[in-house]
Amino acid sequence: MADEPQNNPGDEEVPGELLNQTDIDALIAEAMDEPDEIIYDPEGNKVKTQKGTRIEPYDFRNPIFLTEVELRRVRIRHEEFIRYLAARLSIFLRLEYTLKMSRLSTLTYSKFTETIPNPAHVVLFKIEQLFGVGVIDINPRLALTMVDRLLGGKGHSVQGERYLTEIEMNLVDDIVNIALDEWCRQWKSEQDLDASIIGHESNGRFLETSPPDHIMLVLTMEAGVGDCSEAIQIGIPYYTLEPIIKKMHDNKERDLQHEIVGNKKIWQGSFDNIGLEMVAEWDANKLTAKELLYLKPGDVLRFPKSVLKNTRVRLADTCKFSGEVGLDNNRVAVKINEKSEEGGLK
Repeated sequence: MADEPQNNPGDEEVPGELLNQTDIDALIAEAMDEPDEIIYDPEGNKVKTQKGTRIEPYDFRNPIFLTEVELRRVRIRHEEFIRYLAARLSIFLRLEYTLKMSRLSTLTYSKFTETIPNPAHVVLFKIEQLFGVGVIDINPRLALTMVDRLLGGKGHSVQGERYLTEIEMNLVDDIVNIALDEWCRQWKSEQDLDASIIGHESNGRFLETSPPDHIMLVLTMEAGVGDCSEAIQIGIPYYTLEPIIKKMHDNKERDLQHEIVGNKKIWQGSFDNIGLEMVAEWDANKLTAKELLYLKPGDVLRFPKSVLKNTRVRLADTCKFSGEVGLDNNRVAVKINEKSEEGGLK
């Protein structure tokens, strides 16, 4: 026979306390209530913020100085730059040249130099109208393949990676000058820019064109010529770009204001002869349904004199003005005192 379960004295069930509707509503309200965010002021004291305050983390090791709107506009400019540059290089090399944006980001100068491989072909350039030195990093295999094509080759990928000779660097500089010219042309609406090559480097660790903690705008592209596909990086200090980005932002805001002004409604002369029904009305005394039923011609309804000063003027069944009824040269007239808050002129 199976043993029957034994109940211990301490195992007795205690009936739970039931919640009424008020307690349930209080719990729901507490769960839905947003907790107050706690932040610290510059002295380290806790500051209680209002509900709905949005707090976002900020990475001081990788700061971003461009807003979302500015970054989107800069991205659009560089997408156009890539499209036009690919077409120009295809004509220059007489071979299809493909370019695709891999990434557009902001990095500190030290992190940017860490992304440059060794060996490398680095071109330093200077924009005459701006401060700072920019950097173009071209993979040596891609650079040698373009040199091979310029010397009459078929554009086949060069096996192995090595440093470029002086002659090869001069040939690659012709391609870099085209890229710099096209990049400057994209900012012509903000400022006329002229860029020139000022030097070369073969190892990113020896670059000292900017302080390590300065921010760089880095454009990474995937370039393809023949059967070779490698990366090209263009790094420009943020303080170099800041003046033209500010001008771009101001121009966009100005254009937006012009569009808003241009969209304002203009009065058309053809509207002058359109007829509108105009009605002056008052709030009469209240009548019961029975009194209204027994009204007949000849009955007199009495109104207080104050209704004359509270006359509403309706145009096309819309209340536009409030005024006062009176006589003008023995003719009934309405003197308009103010625009009605209900309708108002549009």
